Amino acid sequence: MSLNDLIRNFNISLNINERLSKNFCKKMKCVILAGGYGTRLGEETNSLPKPMIKIGNMPLLWHIMKIYSQHGINEFVICCGYKVEIIKEYFDQFTSESWDIKTVDTGLNTMTGGRIKRIQKFVENETFCLSYGDDLKKVEISKLIDFHKKQKRLVTMTITKPQPRFGIVEIDGDRVIDIKEKSKQDEKWINGGYFVLEPGIFDYIKGDDTVLENQPLKKLAKMGQLSAFKYEDEYYPMDTLYDKNKLEALWKTGKAYWNIR
Repeated sequence: MSLNDLIRNFNISLNINERLSKNFCKKMKCVILAGGYGTRLGEETNSLPKPMIKIGNMPLLWHIMKIYSQHGINEFVICCGYKVEIIKEYFDQFTSESWDIKTVDTGLNTMTGGRIKRIQKFVENETFCLSYGDDLKKVEISKLIDFHKKQKRLVTMTITKPQPRFGIVEIDGDRVIDIKEKSKQDEKWINGGYFVLEPGIFDYIKGDDTVLENQPLKKLAKMGQLSAFKYEDEYYPMDTLYDKNKLEALWKTGKAYWNIR
């Protein structure tokens, strides 16, 4: 780590301590990335943006927001792109929850980092949460925030292990000697899609072409400014029609692991 990085880390720690002492985290906002195309869902996303696909009778975005609301976070900034008008119209008429919701057009082809940069004025100089708009996990948001406060780093990223989808075949030369069910223990940790970020993150995002998960987070990892909060509970991705049907079935049978009814 360079001398400049050490000085920068020291200044980041001072800024975080000052913000926490002034209770800047008391009324935290959640930013949700909801601008992608969701092409792997086929016809489902021809008429709807992926985060508006319904599980039960409510869109995926509502389910994610409900998770946060259970932990006292009721202010949301939705970063829209593809079919922004559908998301905007829905939440402009949304009255079933006492939430403060802002829908922001962050551009059709803007990358994840660029979308965050575009909503900087809505979070100002406050710590904020961030989620992908297609990711349902029963994350203990309060514990995630407390962990972030204790770590005093610029970004905390939830990490998890992917759901095993294929068995493991063991071979000796060209002879199969065993077939095993693959478990999570065989997998490596991956980005879990739930974050807590300090406003200093905006200094590492150049513009619309910046992918948050690439240069900014890699840079922060090298600087020692990226924390990992482990999520080891059940979850299913929302990448394909098969995934959507799986989540729908869990909801209908009362087995929705995110437990928000």
